[in-house]
Amino acid sequence: MSRQAVRAIIIKDNQLLVMKRNKFGKQYYTLLGGGIDHNESAVAALRRELAEETSLQVGALKHVYTEEAGDPFGTQYVFTAEYLGGEPALNPNSEEAKITALGQNTYQPMWLPFSDLASSNFLSESLKVAILEAIKHGFPSEPQVLVWKQSSVA
Repeated sequence: MSRQAVRAIIIKDNQLLVMKRNKFGKQYYTLLGGGIDHNESAVAALRRELAEETSLQVGALKHVYTEEAGDPFGTQYVFTAEYLGGEPALNPNSEEAKITALGQNTYQPMWLPFSDLASSNFLSESLKVAILEAIKHGFPSEPQVLVWKQSSVA
């Protein structure tokens, strides 16, 4: 079975919550999220990942995209998550915080202004395009399948 993961689209004041990555010198942005554990629902996985990666409070989740990203990323289930409060900060006990402390491969959750999204190095390009369209026209009422388009990142 291929890997399955979840990602969150969280919006506040015309900004998108992203994870700024510096992976051994390659810098890019991606949505927060991570792998779905065995016997875990996508919603439970997303809530767990958000708790590990940030201190934000989120409400309703809605599945809006499914991206078949191939190896090593697998199937990505992308949800909108209602922002309720808090500022992005890594949980000090998370794997991301421990990896970041080593300095070569860093994770930094942050708000990215919509105005910077189009020109950003974002993983994946197809997801970036879909989010930019949704910002203008609204998110789909039923989940849409996105065709993975590799950005220049990975």
